[in-house]
Amino acid sequence: MFGIIVLLVALILFSLLAFKQLNALILAPLVSIFVIVCFKLPILETLKGAFMPAAANYVSNYFLVFFVGALFGAVYQFTGAAASIAKTLSKVSRDKFVAPIIMCITGLLTFGGVSGFVVFFVIYPIALQMFKRANITRRLLPAAISAGCWTWSMTAPGSPSIQNVIAMTNLGTPSTAAFTPSLIASIVEFVLIFVWLEMRAKQFTKKGIVFDDPTLRALDPEELEGADEDDLPNFIISIIPIAVILICFNVIKLPVETSVMLGVIVATVTMFKRVKGGINEWVKVFNKGAADSGVSILNTAIVVGFGGVVQNTQGFADLIAKVQNMNISPLVFVAVAVAICAGACGSASGGMGVAFNALKDLFVSLGVAPEYIHRVGAIAAGTLDSLPHQGAQITLLGICKVTHKEAYFDIAITQIIIPIITLFVFIPLANMGMM
Repeated sequence: MFGIIVLLVALILFSLLAFKQLNALILAPLVSIFVIVCFKLPILETLKGAFMPAAANYVSNYFLVFFVGALFGAVYQFTGAAASIAKTLSKVSRDKFVAPIIMCITGLLTFGGVSGFVVFFVIYPIALQMFKRANITRRLLPAAISAGCWTWSMTAPGSPSIQNVIAMTNLGTPSTAAFTPSLIASIVEFVLIFVWLEMRAKQFTKKGIVFDDPTLRALDPEELEGADEDDLPNFIISIIPIAVILICFNVIKLPVETSVMLGVIVATVTMFKRVKGGINEWVKVFNKGAADSGVSILNTAIVVGFGGVVQNTQGFADLIAKVQNMNISPLVFVAVAVAICAGACGSASGGMGVAFNALKDLFVSLGVAPEYIHRVGAIAAGTLDSLPHQGAQITLLGICKVTHKEAYFDIAITQIIIPIITLFVFIPLANMGMM
């Protein structure tokens, strides 16, 4: 019991320090040392033997996915393709359902292969302008942006997300594993988030809480300057590279890295003239994408290192044993185990990686179809990963210039509560044998 308490305290400590905006590169080793000391393990040997191998293994396995995703995101940012998609969807909705539409845009980009970390920077200025036009409070902005990245677009069948790739790599399953129940669950999740965001926007407006909210941190004047909407690429041109990625990944069955790279090439060729200055400016675009990929994967991998330390403690073994002894169904066990790891790591992909590294053989021995394990693992990874200490959410709150107190409630509903509800939709369908 002592070990479980230590892990709980470590998680609380992780969250508190994250609230203080301590960098993940400092935070993860620091909390790891706390765990190491509490379990009376040798500090340096454990850091070298558990922390660093877990972090390095994550980089080795998934750097290329982050890299090509960040390149794609940079191309979509600097060519105006992301803004074109946002403008078109905004026109279709006639500036109604703005918060849900932002969720749709970020989801479309993420499902199309853009890294969720990159989407934050691409979409924020677009979303800010749309919220300003519709006079919606910025309190809802982080939830609207991140809900599209970390929910249905991340876990739906056919998604090129890291979570889908981790399950495919470990279980040998296809990207469309358990297609029918996965699709139903994804639709339910999408609808619930859509309704919640629209309902909350109306609630805020009814209370008089609108865009110009004096209680929020002031924006920089340049942030309020709108982009030149008359100089954007055609919407059809903008979605062709996304279509290429999805077809290559799901129809032709190319690796995700190859599929996204082909999307980058198509986007570069079709929108080459959108970046003024020719080759020299395109080099800067690719340099920006490369830099973003390094920051994104390093911040994630270093937290996975913390998960690697946790995984090697007696407290983790005791916690998994207690979950096993709860007399729950195999798929519920998979969901709980992956969710716990995601919560400990503050990362969906990091937690899922830790869970499958430690428990893959146990998952497979449960006697259920690997396709179900695949999808339950992917959905569960997107639940407790969004606890307050998640690095990606802290980054996004900073970008949006709001605090946890002002914006986290809607993040928790859309990215913890609703994904848990999604599990309760998927698991009964799986238990019925639906494929």
